[in-house]
Amino acid sequence: MLRGVLKKGGRVGFGLMTLVALPLLSATPAFAMHISEGILPFHWAAFWYLVLAPFVALGVRRLNAISREDLSLKPLVGLLAAVVFIISCMPIPVPTAGTCSHPCGTGVAAILVGPLVSVLIAAVSLLIQALFLAHGGLSTLGANTFSMGVVGSFAGWLAFRGARRLGGSLAVAGFVAGLLADWATYAATALILSLGIRGEASFTPLFVKVVLAFLPTQLPLGILEGVITAGMVTLLYRKRPDLLVKMRVITEKELPAHA
Repeated sequence: MLRGVLKKGGRVGFGLMTLVALPLLSATPAFAMHISEGILPFHWAAFWYLVLAPFVALGVRRLNAISREDLSLKPLVGLLAAVVFIISCMPIPVPTAGTCSHPCGTGVAAILVGPLVSVLIAAVSLLIQALFLAHGGLSTLGANTFSMGVVGSFAGWLAFRGARRLGGSLAVAGFVAGLLADWATYAATALILSLGIRGEASFTPLFVKVVLAFLPTQLPLGILEGVITAGMVTLLYRKRPDLLVKMRVITEKELPAHA
């Protein structure tokens, strides 16, 4: 049974990876993505690690729980980690903010495996980028994971659930989830940056400046991520609706006729 799931999942996985990898063909290499190493003072870097810790612990607990329920979901978690890694490797530098804009991918991860497991996926993706690509940094890993993993995942998950309860289709709910997960991530990043670098300056004017610095790149990127998220969810619905039922994204009553 597991072999069949992996075989079928592989075809879907190839489609998902193709969908998100095409924009990388023209991507520019090696900018310092996320909040760069050394940007945050030590006490703020440590603070965000402490805030992140309970979410990581709960994420590990949730991952173990879903693995006990259905071992075949573990390869999906690995696939989503690869998807988030690829999506978040599309940097657009924001020189005035000390960071970069990029899609996040945590919206679709949260939809499929829940926001807590999505926190783990983001943490692993950001750790690999920090270690091997010099994107972000180890000192800022806690802050970057909090903004992208915690805030982005929960914003996307809540947006998706809310849109579905209001009668939105999978495509519409997926679009809203991807859009809001992306924008919420950068609102959190602007907050973290402003708190960390303001010194004795007033917080509000600096926060507004950082948000305005992100706007030209993040507004269209949020829309792009909404489209990507909607595309992934609808692709799974067409190819593997049974997986969506397993992950409680849809109910059995919502299965297509051919399933």
